[in-house]
Amino acid sequence: MHNDLVPDSEAMELIKIATFNLFNFIEPPGAYYDFENIYSQEQWQKKCEWIAKYINENQPDIIGFQEVFSPEALALLTKSCGLNYFAVLDEPDVIDDFIYSKPVVAIASRYPINEIHSVEADTVLADMIGMPEGVNFSRKPLRATITLPKLGPCDCYVVHFKSKRPLFDAQTEYSSHSVEAQVAIGQLLAIEALAQWGSGVQRGSEAVLLRCAMVERRVQTQHPMLLMGDFNDNLNEGVLASLVSINTRIKPDPALGDIKHQLQQYQLQDAYELYQSSQGRSSLQIRPATYYYLAQGSVLDYILLSCEFDARNSRSLAEVIRYETYDRHLINPSFDLDSQSTDHAPVMITLSIRH
Repeated sequence: MHNDLVPDSEAMELIKIATFNLFNFIEPPGAYYDFENIYSQEQWQKKCEWIAKYINENQPDIIGFQEVFSPEALALLTKSCGLNYFAVLDEPDVIDDFIYSKPVVAIASRYPINEIHSVEADTVLADMIGMPEGVNFSRKPLRATITLPKLGPCDCYVVHFKSKRPLFDAQTEYSSHSVEAQVAIGQLLAIEALAQWGSGVQRGSEAVLLRCAMVERRVQTQHPMLLMGDFNDNLNEGVLASLVSINTRIKPDPALGDIKHQLQQYQLQDAYELYQSSQGRSSLQIRPATYYYLAQGSVLDYILLSCEFDARNSRSLAEVIRYETYDRHLINPSFDLDSQSTDHAPVMITLSIRH
């Protein structure tokens, strides 16, 4: 596990926030995606114990979960670990009574959850960026308003953006619609690239539509904002960069005031970058991966924060004093301990609340 020590201070008010992709959390006899994917009771018990061990050892105060098929079981598990408040709104799809697809997101908290809301794509904005009518988030984001010590109400969003899997299978979908009996390999390769691009377009569209929804809520309430989840892509490149960017072509206008300062009030920032800044560290330091495909590591899991958590901002109420990537089960796994864990590294931050 990659982490740094929290300064020892009894006067500090600390809050821990985590994001955790559970990797097919489904209670038997339910199956995920295929009738063969059913945990034995022993496997299920082992998976639940691994999750509980992480929570009990790390003591997060708020956790955003992804890949939840069995929310009732997760609510019981998190409550047994001292997280008495739990919320989920969406439901996974069910095929043939026991085969599940399209897992949902959920949130657990030690602090009261005052309000929950399932974020929908704004149809007008979706149309403006050319999304097909009726298209929504691949998995609906969840907003939970949680009352935090000294901070008051905070809007916490949990997300699981569209994966990098192609939108369709080129060999089956396109070939079945082709006039030609045989489709050349070159054609399949090009169509496969198209399907991959479509996946990225949807992921990027989900990101900008969520940002619009968050800003609209911010205008209404001025609540501090947290966004946590599995982004399924690199935050600082390509389709997700819009989540944190404040580059603008808005022309200066005395009637608008200081545009840059106002934009910062609605900006989201990567908790890792805020932590590095608070510690005076170089951004060139290698960041621990949260997911590995073969031997290639990448950061897919993020926690983003509004300006109230940036120590450099005049509206700062807290700062990030610790950032942890729990990756032992990925880089040095033990079958006995980790065989039913997860394919992602949970990420947790520690916030110090200003007095």
